Amino acid sequence: MRHIDIHRPFDALVGQTLVAIDGMEKGSAYVTFTTVSGTEYIMYHQQDCCESVELVDVVGDVADLLHTPIVVAREDSNADGETPEYTESFTWTFYTLRTIKGTVTLRWLGQSDGYYSESVDFMEAK
Repeated sequence: MRHIDIHRPFDALVGQTLVAIDGMEKGSAYVTFTTVSGTEYIMYHQQDCCESVELVDVVGDVADLLHTPIVVAREDSNADGETPEYTESFTWTFYTLRTIKGTVTLRWLGQSDGYYSESVDFMEAK
Protein backbone atom coordinates (compact mmCIF):
# COMPACT_ATOMS: atom_id res chain seq x y z
CA MET A 1 0.00 0.00 0.00
CA ARG A 2 1.13 3.54 -0.70
CA HIS A 3 2.01 6.13 1.93
CA ILE A 4 -1.23 7.85 2.89
CA ASP A 5 -1.18 11.27 4.42
CA ILE A 6 -4.24 13.39 3.63
CA HIS A 7 -7.69 12.64 5.08
CA ARG A 8 -10.50 13.65 2.72
CA PRO A 9 -14.28 13.69 2.99
CA PHE A 10 -15.89 10.97 0.88
CA ASP A 11 -17.69 13.58 -1.21
CA ALA A 12 -14.28 14.67 -2.56
CA LEU A 13 -15.08 12.16 -5.32
CA VAL A 14 -17.94 14.33 -6.65
CA GLY A 15 -16.90 15.71 -10.04
CA GLN A 16 -14.01 13.23 -10.34
CA THR A 17 -13.82 10.75 -13.22
CA LEU A 18 -12.57 7.34 -12.14
CA VAL A 19 -10.42 5.25 -14.49
CA ALA A 20 -9.69 2.35 -12.11
CA ILE A 21 -11.14 0.81 -8.96
CA ASP A 22 -9.31 -1.96 -7.09
CA GLY A 23 -10.51 -4.04 -4.14
CA MET A 24 -14.22 -3.32 -4.47
CA GLU A 25 -15.43 -6.81 -3.58
CA LYS A 26 -16.91 -8.60 -0.59
CA GLY A 27 -14.37 -9.23 2.18
CA SER A 28 -11.97 -6.52 1.06
CA ALA A 29 -10.08 -4.51 3.67
CA TYR A 30 -9.51 -1.59 1.31
CA VAL A 31 -10.70 -0.03 -1.96
CA THR A 32 -8.50 2.12 -4.20
CA PHE A 33 -9.97 4.70 -6.60
CA THR A 34 -7.78 6.20 -9.37
CA THR A 35 -8.98 9.36 -11.13
CA VAL A 36 -8.32 10.47 -14.70
CA SER A 37 -5.85 13.05 -13.31
CA GLY A 38 -3.86 10.30 -11.56
CA THR A 39 -5.01 11.10 -8.03
CA GLU A 40 -5.52 8.00 -5.88
CA TYR A 41 -7.95 7.72 -2.99
CA ILE A 42 -7.99 4.80 -0.58
CA MET A 43 -10.88 3.65 1.56
CA TYR A 44 -9.71 1.42 4.41
CA HIS A 45 -9.54 0.98 8.19
CA GLN A 46 -6.36 1.44 10.21
CA GLN A 47 -6.37 -1.84 12.12
CA ASP A 48 -5.86 -1.74 15.88
CA CYS A 49 -6.09 -4.35 18.61
CA CYS A 50 -9.63 -5.43 19.14
CA GLU A 51 -11.74 -4.55 16.12
CA SER A 52 -12.38 -5.48 12.54
CA VAL A 53 -13.76 -3.46 9.64
CA GLU A 54 -14.47 -4.99 6.26
CA LEU A 55 -16.47 -4.52 3.10
CA VAL A 56 -19.37 -6.97 3.40
CA ASP A 57 -21.44 -6.11 0.33
CA VAL A 58 -21.29 -4.26 -3.00
CA VAL A 59 -24.63 -3.52 -4.68
CA GLY A 60 -24.59 -2.35 -8.29
CA ASP A 61 -22.30 -2.62 -11.30
CA VAL A 62 -18.84 -1.24 -10.50
CA ALA A 63 -18.28 -0.61 -14.23
CA ASP A 64 -20.98 2.10 -14.03
CA LEU A 65 -18.56 4.21 -11.97
CA LEU A 66 -15.79 4.29 -14.56
CA HIS A 67 -15.09 6.89 -17.26
CA THR A 68 -17.92 9.26 -16.34
CA PRO A 69 -18.01 11.92 -13.60
CA ILE A 70 -19.22 11.01 -10.12
CA VAL A 71 -22.36 13.04 -9.37
CA VAL A 72 -23.08 11.69 -5.86
CA ALA A 73 -20.66 10.41 -3.20
CA ARG A 74 -22.50 9.98 0.08
CA GLU A 75 -21.67 8.34 3.43
CA ASP A 76 -24.40 7.12 5.79
CA SER A 77 -23.91 5.25 9.04
CA ASN A 78 -26.37 3.31 11.12
CA ALA A 79 -25.67 1.40 14.31
CA ASP A 80 -29.20 -0.08 14.31
CA GLY A 81 -30.20 -3.32 12.69
CA GLU A 82 -29.03 -6.89 12.86
CA THR A 83 -26.40 -7.39 15.56
CA PRO A 84 -23.44 -9.48 14.39
CA GLU A 85 -22.77 -12.56 16.50
CA TYR A 86 -20.00 -12.37 19.16
CA THR A 87 -19.57 -8.61 19.19
CA GLU A 88 -20.27 -5.90 21.76
CA SER A 89 -20.31 -2.94 19.38
CA PHE A 90 -20.83 -2.54 15.65
CA THR A 91 -21.29 0.14 13.01
CA TRP A 92 -22.77 -0.28 9.54
CA THR A 93 -21.47 2.36 7.12
CA PHE A 94 -22.92 2.74 3.64
CA TYR A 95 -21.11 4.55 0.83
CA THR A 96 -23.13 5.45 -2.26
CA LEU A 97 -21.49 6.46 -5.54
CA ARG A 98 -23.57 7.56 -8.52
CA THR A 99 -22.84 8.52 -12.11
CA ILE A 100 -25.25 9.05 -15.00
CA LYS A 101 -24.71 5.34 -15.80
CA GLY A 102 -25.74 3.92 -12.42
CA THR A 103 -25.35 3.66 -8.65
CA VAL A 104 -23.11 1.47 -6.49
CA THR A 105 -23.50 1.12 -2.72
CA LEU A 106 -20.75 -0.27 -0.50
CA ARG A 107 -21.74 -1.70 2.89
CA TRP A 108 -18.94 -1.84 5.48
CA LEU A 109 -19.25 -3.49 8.89
CA GLY A 110 -17.09 -2.41 11.82
CA GLN A 111 -17.08 -4.54 14.98
CA SER A 112 -15.24 -4.06 18.26
CA ASP A 113 -15.39 -4.44 22.00
CA GLY A 114 -16.70 -0.88 22.16
CA TYR A 115 -13.39 0.86 22.85
CA TYR A 116 -11.93 0.93 19.33
CA SER A 117 -12.84 2.65 16.09
CA GLU A 118 -15.27 0.92 13.76
CA SER A 119 -15.08 3.54 11.03
CA VAL A 120 -13.74 3.54 7.49
CA ASP A 121 -11.05 6.07 6.56
CA PHE A 122 -11.02 7.84 3.21
CA MET A 123 -7.58 9.18 2.33
CA GLU A 124 -5.75 10.69 -0.63
CA ALA A 125 -2.59 8.74 -1.39
CA LYS A 126 0.60 10.70 -1.80
